[in-house]
Amino acid sequence: MTTKTHMVADGKGRALAFVLTGGQVADTTMLPDTLDEIRVAGPTGRPRQRPDRLLADKGYPSRANRAWLRERGIATTIPERDDQLRQAVQPA
Repeated sequence: MTTKTHMVADGKGRALAFVLTGGQVADTTMLPDTLDEIRVAGPTGRPRQRPDRLLADKGYPSRANRAWLRERGIATTIPERDDQLRQAVQPA
């Protein structure tokens, strides 16, 4: 019975796009859908849809998100979660 807003803002804090979901939806699954909503009109041509760089919090560092961003040439700064760092260090 709750909702969550997933939002993309520019470097000045201005909202570029948002997606509203149920509160139980994981942040990490909504990254591609939220970024796909970006439409920034310029003086000419089609609206811009892809950022040069993405800064995100620890809710978004999945391998799938990193691969999706890499495929689109979007540079990222997303810190790894502590549990992911521990898994990476442990021997198999």
